[in-house]
Amino acid sequence: MRWEDGRRSDNIEDRRDEGFSGRPSGFGPRLGIRGGVGGILVVVVLLLLGVDPSQLLSQLDRLPIDTTPSSHQTTPPAASHPAGQDQLADFVSVVLADTEDTWTQVFREHGKGYSDPHLVLFSGATRSACGLGQAAMGPFYCPADRKVYIDLSFYDDLRERFGAPGDFAQAYVIAHEVGHHVQNLLGISTKVHNAQQKASRTQANALSVRLELQADCFAGLWAHRAHVSRDILEPGDLEEGLRAASAIGDDRLQRQSQGRVTPDSFTHGSSTQRVRWFKRGFQDGDIGACDTFSAKQL
Repeated sequence: MRWEDGRRSDNIEDRRDEGFSGRPSGFGPRLGIRGGVGGILVVVVLLLLGVDPSQLLSQLDRLPIDTTPSSHQTTPPAASHPAGQDQLADFVSVVLADTEDTWTQVFREHGKGYSDPHLVLFSGATRSACGLGQAAMGPFYCPADRKVYIDLSFYDDLRERFGAPGDFAQAYVIAHEVGHHVQNLLGISTKVHNAQQKASRTQANALSVRLELQADCFAGLWAHRAHVSRDILEPGDLEEGLRAASAIGDDRLQRQSQGRVTPDSFTHGSSTQRVRWFKRGFQDGDIGACDTFSAKQL
């Protein structure tokens, strides 16, 4: 992916040196992280790429957003980041800036104004307006503060655990989360959440799948627009994105973690569905092509 000469975003909030440790007790069991975390942690991590904080973070103790130092938060005078993370942070800044340019243009075409999200880089854990976010949850978007959160160590999991290496696979992660921001701005997220409150668990899950697949389509739309406008893609990049979309399909993740597939519990869509909707956005490059809620077949 050709990114080095791209514009850097001004909307990056780097909290990697905060050293926030969260609450010392009660937190792990709420997420089911205890002895033998291998299988459970996979399930938690695999709620990545579009976690709905209202569902997942509601399990956590709500903590107020407060920058005042406390016994649970310290800021060391200096910190060294893992090898390669500074370049990765630079890369994320470029990708975020590119999504800003793309969605500003798309919204303008429809007579609307686009409001940029902020992206928070953190290490381990951090506060958000949706509650306490942890690295084990994977990247997520919080509609309450309009911020994307990511611990860059997630990209190690994407490469090593999920078999989806490559810089465009990493860009897809950011573009998907920004897709949730677009849904928030358009009021789609609110409508889905309200409908879920009145629905059964199976129906609520089905609505979540459509929301996530639309975010995948929006990520494909960004890739289409960015390549047409700025020629960002190199040979093999698209395949990297598709491999990442496939790697995090609910069916594949359930088979890995529990040895069986239960479609009624899907919240993000199957590997085939995620690939299909990312490709649709990439092929059409138009927001109208991403109406997953009217689609008879996902």
